[in-house]
Amino acid sequence: MKTFDLAIIGGGPGGYVAAIRAAKEGLNVALVEGRDLGGTCLNRGCIPSKTLLKHAEVIEEIKDSRTYGITVNDFSYSIEEMVNRKNKVVNQLKNGIKGLMKQNKITVFEGYGYVDDSKTVTVKTGNGSEKLQANNVILANGSKPFVPPLPGLDTVDYYTSDTIFDISEVPSHMVIVGGGVIGLEIACIFNSLDTKVEIVEMADRILPNEDPDAADYLAKEFANNGITIHTGSKITSFISDNGKTTVKMEKNGETKSIQTNSVLISVGRTPNLTGTEELSVDFDGKFVKANQDMKTSIDGIYAVGDLVGGFLLAHAATDEGIKAVNHILGKSAKKESIIPRCVYTFPEIASVGLTENQAKEAGYRVKAKKVDIAANGKAIAAGETSGFMKIIAEEKYGEILGVVMVGAHVTEMISQATSYMHLEGTVDEIESMVFPHPTISESLFEAGSAWLEKGIHFN
Repeated sequence: MKTFDLAIIGGGPGGYVAAIRAAKEGLNVALVEGRDLGGTCLNRGCIPSKTLLKHAEVIEEIKDSRTYGITVNDFSYSIEEMVNRKNKVVNQLKNGIKGLMKQNKITVFEGYGYVDDSKTVTVKTGNGSEKLQANNVILANGSKPFVPPLPGLDTVDYYTSDTIFDISEVPSHMVIVGGGVIGLEIACIFNSLDTKVEIVEMADRILPNEDPDAADYLAKEFANNGITIHTGSKITSFISDNGKTTVKMEKNGETKSIQTNSVLISVGRTPNLTGTEELSVDFDGKFVKANQDMKTSIDGIYAVGDLVGGFLLAHAATDEGIKAVNHILGKSAKKESIIPRCVYTFPEIASVGLTENQAKEAGYRVKAKKVDIAANGKAIAAGETSGFMKIIAEEKYGEILGVVMVGAHVTEMISQATSYMHLEGTVDEIESMVFPHPTISESLFEAGSAWLEKGIHFN
């Protein structure tokens, strides 16, 4: 039986990054992956969706080209070629990870890892199994799409986020069940491909975990672009009928039916517990319980990423994987990480820290200020004037509690706000910083100035 300092179950952004960090620190590392290196994010999530969203963005720019004095009389697209390009992007990145594994002398086992309390890992493949022993184990199993037991769903064809990015034909109509991040991003892709999209969400608004100002703004933009949103609606059944699907739902005691030729189930994700059946780790609901160093209830066994809940985000998993390795090396986490959140819709939403409501519920004396991007010079020049910047801060000292950005390219700007919060910065420090002109990021300075009641272009 081979022995390792560290065995990692799962080769996604939590697992493979932890493997590289541990190897660079001199540990002998085994990585066990049952499907594809890169995990859900690279193969079935973040990268496929962002690749197809770029295609959709190009299509939207062509449609709006007359705004810029450019006439495109005719254009066409091929969903097959778009999917092929997506696959090339995925494979390029996957090959990059394979190269990093080799470069850092990490032993990769292709199979599903089953772990017991003694930190013995059984790697099962289609051809048999082998065992390895580890001094420490990081569980980075990830998650899978949650498919609720809705009446009739098992009688109709439907997509999940695992399958939608390999679609071979663009549907004329699509019902998306779930108004969270994944569903909304996919809605933007297919809306650009001229699919009639309808979203059904049980909560009273889309993005129920994000700032209401951002969710409401995006809902209005979706409506302007022809996307229909049914909030406060509960699906009661699916009925298959001659190749079509009838989706029945209820809102405020009234029933409604939608006929469609495509259904996407996007109501969240559930942890992948494969391989943990023999472990006696404690659970917090459906998630494995871990402390701030990602240590479980069993010494030497850690859990990270979607397996432990919290923010089900690739960069959160990466951060947690590094924390677990640091603890194995004797370094404890000094403070809780500040995790930015990005939604790659049209327009984008990026946020960090607390929403205004969350800050008030936490007992802070809150002052919030929002400024529109519409008057920003770069935004006007680029024809990207949708959106706003919002600062949420503690009223007395101006400590930044949260930032919300809506608009083009804001996912590239949110790290600036995250850095202020990481360093416990204040609104005064935002206002005293020099922002380059012309940039959309100047709107963060404008929000800070307005918060301090020193606004230049905003009161």
